[in-house]
Amino acid sequence: MENQPLVSVLMTVYNREKYIAEAIESVLASTYQNWELIIVDDRSKDSSVEIAKRYESKDKRVRVYINEVNLGDYPNRNQAASYAKGKYLKYVDADDMIYPYGLEQLVFNMEQFPEAGYGLCTLNQDKDRIFPFELSPREAYVRHYLKRKAIFIKAPLSSIINREIFFEQGQFSGKRMLGDFEMWHKLSQTCSVVLMQQGITWYREHDEQEMSTYKADPMQPFQYILLAEKIITDVKTPLKDSEKTTILKWLKMRKARSVTSSLKHSSLKKTIELYKASGLSLINIIPAFFSIIKEKSL
Repeated sequence: MENQPLVSVLMTVYNREKYIAEAIESVLASTYQNWELIIVDDRSKDSSVEIAKRYESKDKRVRVYINEVNLGDYPNRNQAASYAKGKYLKYVDADDMIYPYGLEQLVFNMEQFPEAGYGLCTLNQDKDRIFPFELSPREAYVRHYLKRKAIFIKAPLSSIINREIFFEQGQFSGKRMLGDFEMWHKLSQTCSVVLMQQGITWYREHDEQEMSTYKADPMQPFQYILLAEKIITDVKTPLKDSEKTTILKWLKMRKARSVTSSLKHSSLKKTIELYKASGLSLINIIPAFFSIIKEKSL
């Protein structure tokens, strides 16, 4: 274990008494042993802390912290990282789990690419090469936007991050629902990323997740498009001007399609809200409208 890098497993908690024991036990069952489990409770109103402290009393690698006030999702992720001592940060939310070999596989993959800033797993098989492999900053952006092989949409559970680089890049900004999407873009402006296979972590879906509310509001996914536009125009983004122009045209069409499709799937009020936020003119909307009509007629 002397040559194995320490992994700081970060578990942020808010009212997860139904699931937290399974999440903790999944870390305890790891074949990789050089880890610390940092559990940070965000003022839960249930028995989450009590359950977590039982594990803390049995294993010195488990540490439980309680925030003085409720911070919210991404600020609490930053808070958890502030207690970390490991070379790598590995988020495992209190309602998710990691497979027994998960940490071992993540570290093995990252250590093959010592210059990489972070890694993302749970990706579909690549037709050209076997996982893991490394993408330079520009290659990551090209893969996501020009090759349409999305990598920046992964949740924190799918990541492993070099702790020093995480702090160098300023941590999560705190943008609600968008924090991880923004972070992978920000890291890939200057750092390479290691892409990895599926089957390392397990994401639980349940009705208590904020994501269930998010899916019902068309403005929430629309925010991803607006943020992507902002990032692509950033001078730090490692793309050629011609590539940026191509991507911005594609994002513009996506905005237009989102506005027109909301006419059918949402309220007129919400459609108007999207239209105003889009910054588009009616001239931009009309082609997208006829495109959708044409697709439905085929």
